[in-house]
Formats: sequence, structure tokens, C-alpha cells
Amino acid sequence: MPMALSHAHKRLAFFLVTNAIIGALCCKASGSRPHHALRHTHSHAWFPATATWYGGPYGDGSDGGACGYGTLARTPYGTHVSAASPVLFRNGEGCGACYQVKCIGGGCSEVGLRVVITDECPGGYCAFGRTHFDMSGSAFGRLASSHNEVPTLLNEGLIHVLYRRVACSYHGREIAFQVNQGATNYWFSMLVRYEAGDGDLSTVQLMEGQSQLWINMEHLWGAYWCLNGGPFRAPFSIRITSSSGSTLTARNAIPYNWVPGQIYTSTVNFP
Repeated sequence: MPMALSHAHKRLAFFLVTNAIIGALCCKASGSRPHHALRHTHSHAWFPATATWYGGPYGDGSDGGACGYGTLARTPYGTHVSAASPVLFRNGEGCGACYQVKCIGGGCSEVGLRVVITDECPGGYCAFGRTHFDMSGSAFGRLASSHNEVPTLLNEGLIHVLYRRVACSYHGREIAFQVNQGATNYWFSMLVRYEAGDGDLSTVQLMEGQSQLWINMEHLWGAYWCLNGGPFRAPFSIRITSSSGSTLTARNAIPYNWVPGQIYTSTVNFP
């Protein structure tokens, strides 16, 4: 059976409530964390997993989710999105990664489709170390070989799939930085979105406008990173490193008069 319609909203509520608490407790001014999580590199090899769908049968998936991206359908993320089990979600460090997924058996497309990880599914089929994709209804239906096969596939609910890590592409869209609603000059936090290539990040660094010093930001939750201390003086340049080690710098990406909640689009992205 498909997962309950409300589980994505419950996950979002949990992360939003705890955001301010863990920000104060876990975010340090200049520390950095080791990143020991499993890294999937882009490969032609396929690996076995399982998949379900949630929301409406032809729906867009989460509005929000454990990555914090918010409403997805009218953004470059679109409707081909998926929640991932903890082995792929990696405590939020898997947010933004892209996977090619295809189902196995009659009525399945040989190509499948690319999905981006925008949420976590921590329980049910996603528990106990399983590799599992809980996809939007729209994405799940695209696994079918034809429109006529979609109802049959949706009725299956739980299916066996193959997946592989692939590059993300946002068709010329540049990386954007969304300032956390609770950010201040002493506790600065932001979300990173639309990273092409690997899609996920291993480190994020910030440099103040009048400085030449890069300061390591801490991973907060989902796709949010933070820096505690200050006062920090904008404009801010941001340097990000992807999970495979590619580095990119967005100079003065966040202006001196930044506003909490605002999204600032850079002029750069990974190839």
C-alpha cells in the first residue's frame, strides 16, 4: 500500500520545530565536522532498491519535507522528487542528490526517470538499513512504460527498482541561497538549492565582505548550513564543495542588506 498522505507533513513539522533549538546547540563559529557518510559516485552500474509513492496518485510530493526546500512543483526541482531512506538521506547531507530509478518487470519503462532527493522517509519500508525511494505520485507513475500501465503500477504500491547515482541538471539555473527566517548577524543560516552535478554538498564556507578568511559553516539540518558567533558583516561570498570534491565560489552572493527568508540567486553553478 502507498504510504500515508500525512507523513511528509509530520516530518516537516518536526524539523521546523527543532530548527531553532539545534541551531543554538550545534552550530559553532568555525568548526568543521568529519564527513564519514557513504558517498555514491556517478556510475553506469545499477543497484537494487525498493520504491513506494505518497501524496496524490498524480501529485507533486512534499510541500517542504526534511530538506527544507518548501513547495517544489513550480521550482526547478519540479515534481520528479523523492524521499529517501536514511542510507541515502545521510542526515540531510544527501539532500539534492539525483538518482536514475527504473522498475523491474512487465509494464516498466526501460529508461525510468531521474529524481532528486528532497525529503526523508525514516520508517516503514525505509527502516533497518534498506535502500528505499518514497516518490511523488507523479514520479512513480513515470516508471511505467506507457500511460496505460500507470494505474497498474500505482496499485502495486511497493515495487522493486534499480537505481544509480547521476548528475543533476537545472537547465541553466544558477545556485541559489535562501537565508533562514531566524538568521541574524550573530547566527547566520542559509539553505543551498539547485546545485548541478553532484547535487549534494560536503562543506560550505562563508567569507565576509572585508575579509580574506573563509570560515567553515556547520551543517544544521536538511539543506541548511549555519554559522554562530559574529557579528558577521555582509556582503557574504560562499564557497561550496560537492560530495565528490568539486569546489565553486559565489562572490558576494548575499548582499549587505540581506533579509531573512529571501532567496539570493548567484551567477555560478557546477557544470
